[in-house]
Amino acid sequence: MRYLISTLLLAGPGLAHAFTLSPLPLAAPAGASAANLAHGADGAVLVSWVERLPDGHRLMFQRCTVPAPCAAPQEIARGDDWFVNWADLPALAALPDGSLWAQLLRKNGSATYAYDAVLSHSRDGGATWSPLQPLHDDGTASEHGFVSLLPWSAAALGAVWLDGRNTTSAPAGADEHAGHGRGAMTLRAAVFDTAQQKQHEWLLDASTCDCCQTDAALTTRGPVVVWRDRDSDELRDIQLARFDHGRWSTPRYVHRDRWHMPACPVNGPAVAADGEQVWVAWYTEADGAPSLRLALSSDAGDTFSAPLPVVGGDTLGRADLARNSDGVWLSWLQESDGRQSLWLARFSDDLAQERQREKIADLAGRGRATGVPRLAITDGGVLLLWNDVDKRQSVLRAVHITPGSPD
Repeated sequence: MRYLISTLLLAGPGLAHAFTLSPLPLAAPAGASAANLAHGADGAVLVSWVERLPDGHRLMFQRCTVPAPCAAPQEIARGDDWFVNWADLPALAALPDGSLWAQLLRKNGSATYAYDAVLSHSRDGGATWSPLQPLHDDGTASEHGFVSLLPWSAAALGAVWLDGRNTTSAPAGADEHAGHGRGAMTLRAAVFDTAQQKQHEWLLDASTCDCCQTDAALTTRGPVVVWRDRDSDELRDIQLARFDHGRWSTPRYVHRDRWHMPACPVNGPAVAADGEQVWVAWYTEADGAPSLRLALSSDAGDTFSAPLPVVGGDTLGRADLARNSDGVWLSWLQESDGRQSLWLARFSDDLAQERQREKIADLAGRGRATGVPRLAITDGGVLLLWNDVDKRQSVLRAVHITPGSPD
């Protein structure tokens, strides 16, 4: 692995020395892709990925407790009818009752974007899994994906997803040209019980970006969800809703960038939360140039500070966020002179101070080949996971990162 630790770009009181990087060996073979991270109920990090088989795909996961070696990988599911995409990743969630939940995408028609988001859960640590079933019941051969999972209670799962039921009227399995281009993509949320039965479902937004990632986090006032909205003027800004006192709040803008974008940028927001503090990061080209922005709410998402411009120019976005006692961590991709690179920065909770910013790796891949890097907190640092290319094959890289000592 080629990790390039850069010279610090900023100087000033309290700025830390270089991050400490420890590569984390994974059992993912060459060709694995669509990698993601989740937090285990025991503090471990769950690393998931998709492997290609001669007759389809399988979803795998590995439990990692840094600095101990990762446990042996386990298979969640396999199939010959999956939709595997560089930006729409399978997801895992661990509930306080010890159950594990997994989500992936399964084709439901012949059109390119006709697929279901399906769920499975395990009550024995991942040894056995329930049959896959859709988390929606509209029965349309349309796009359903970009799912975020989160613990709703000790034993209930919350799920949020982009739902394309209004983009086509064709039933599942039909040869209709389903997916993009008819009605608007919607955002929906639901809660599932221990029997994998849906208990509640809500429509959160009747018009969203077709293919930007969603994200979710837990505050002391309830779950918050962030996504990229789409209005009648094709403005594509970030919205947030919170579930509080038995209902979802009216969606509100994190910031009104007013980015006019008559197509989907495939670049969703990221959110992290602690107590009533909520941090949101997102990509925009509202001012005519790429920009990655970061904003803070101190009232569980009711209001946000003016956004902090983190980086412009060469940024590709594809951001992720994490927060622990060391501060707020933000990862993103950049591209310069035809080469992509992966970056990480660390901020104080109030975003008043940027404590570190470094290039973590130069990447061999470009475009979709580098996927969407993922970030998760660990005991004493963060785990950063990304996709790259080696000998024309997709490869997964993971590194545990701890802060440098302050000056």
